[in-house]
Parts: sequence; structure tokens; C-alpha cells
Amino acid sequence: MEPPMNKSFAGFVLLGFSDMPQLLLPLSSFFLVSYTLSIAGNIFLSLLIMSQRQLHTPMYFLMGNLAFVDVCFSSIIIPRALYGLLSGDTFISIHGCFIQFFLFLAVANMDSFLLAIMAFDRYCAICFPLRYLIIMNRRTCIYLVAFSWITACLRSTFYTVLISSQMFCSWVIQHFFCDVPVIMMLSCTDISASLHNADFIESSIFIFGPVLFILITYILIIRAVSALQSSQGRWRTFSTCSSHLTMVILLYSSVIFMYFRPSSIYSPSYDRVISVVFTVINPTLNPFIYSLRNKDVKNSVRKMLK
Repeated sequence: MEPPMNKSFAGFVLLGFSDMPQLLLPLSSFFLVSYTLSIAGNIFLSLLIMSQRQLHTPMYFLMGNLAFVDVCFSSIIIPRALYGLLSGDTFISIHGCFIQFFLFLAVANMDSFLLAIMAFDRYCAICFPLRYLIIMNRRTCIYLVAFSWITACLRSTFYTVLISSQMFCSWVIQHFFCDVPVIMMLSCTDISASLHNADFIESSIFIFGPVLFILITYILIIRAVSALQSSQGRWRTFSTCSSHLTMVILLYSSVIFMYFRPSSIYSPSYDRVISVVFTVINPTLNPFIYSLRNKDVKNSVRKMLK
């Protein structure tokens, strides 16, 4: 390992997938196609929600915000990774790395918060249908989204300032972007161990907190739906949650495996594969999951095309 470096060093080396040269062309094609689909799908969904009056409801307001977050998510990660694959340039400046670090952490937290708010929205719609528009009015939705952005940015700022002030024992990052755990692994200061422990506790709150909230809301939803006498009514009600539940499973299964597995099974190769799932595949699939499994969206698309 290289000797400790102070903040005057030029930057980091993102190894990315340079140790797998046989996959460079397939990965470049995959990243390019995924980015194009992600940007096109999420922007189209956002424009559809804004242009169609029947979609001006709390659920679609939150869905439009999620589409915007997914555009940011893809744009923060994929272009830099694609540039590295095509050009072979693995260098990233220290400022560029920590800007990416800050933006990625803020957007990832915002993604998690939005899924929790959408679960609450579904809970209110199913369990309190007559009071739904009173509880989830436009002002409430705006306040919830604004509070989530403020919280996500504050957490990201705290981490960025804390970690960027560390001494680093290496400038080589075995990843394709500046992720939280891989940057922390480069720290060689005396507080690095306590920093890892604090990160685990704090990340547990910000990740498992929304997961626990979503789990509780779905338990209450299932209990309310089970009281319905009509099996067709139960199926119709569950179908309104299927898209959201699919996104929750895709996101949190990869995130929990990535950030909460035992250090004994750490592997840079596995990290990169799992990171591709929630930074590339998830933002690409989200607009199609909502479009293909949502009758209102499909009807609005038909109306727009006509």
C-alpha cells in the first residue's frame, strides 16, 4: 500500500473494469444502451405526468419526482463510467471524486425516502380512501419531498466533509465510481475504525428506517385489503401496489447486500456487479415497471399518441 497522502495529491485512479479487458466492449454497449433507455424513459414519464391532467394526483406527483431522481442517478454514474471504458482514462480528480460522492449519496438517499413516501401514499389511499386527498394534498406532498431533499443533502454534506478530510493510504479505487465504502477503505487515519462503526450505525438508520416504515405500511395495507369481501377487489387493490413493491425489492435487496454483508465475504468483483444493479439497471427499469403495470399511465400514453 502507498504511503499516506495529504489533500494536495492530484486525485484517484478508478480501476473500474480494467482488469476484465475482454468485457470492455460488451460493458460499453450495455452502459450506453442502459443510459439511453434510462434518460428517455424517465424524461418521457415525467413529461407525461406533467402534460396529462388525469395524472395530476399525489401518487403521480411522487412518481414524477422519482423519475427525476433516476435521471440524476444515471447521469451521476454512467457517463463517467462509460468514458473510462471507452477512453481507458481511469484518473479522476479529488474534487471530481468527492463531487460524485456527494451527489451519489444525496440521490441514493432521496430514492430511498421517496419509496417510503410512496408507501405512505398507498397506505392512505387504501386505508383512508375518503380522506386520502385531504391527507395527501399537494402542500403535504411538496413538504415531504422538500424535507427529504434537505435531509438527503445534509447527510451527504456531512459524509463528504468528514471523509474528504481523512488521510488516504492509497489512490487506487477498485470500483467504477466513488462509492462510500471503497473511499472509506482508503482512509488510514486513526479514526477510520470508529468512522466505519459510525457509518454502519448511521447507514442502518437511513436505510433500514425507510425499509421498516415500508414494511409496516404494507402490513397495514394487507390487513385492510384482507377485510375486503370481493376477491376481485382485493386483487385490484394489490395491483396498485405491485409496481412500487417491485421497485422496493429491486433496490433494497441490492443495497443491503452491498453495504451490510460481512466484511469476510468482501469482493471488489461482486461489489461492481451489485453496484451495476442499483446504479444502472434499477433506474432503467423503473419507468418501464410503472408504465407497463399501470393502467392510468398506459391510457395516458395512448391518449398522447392519438
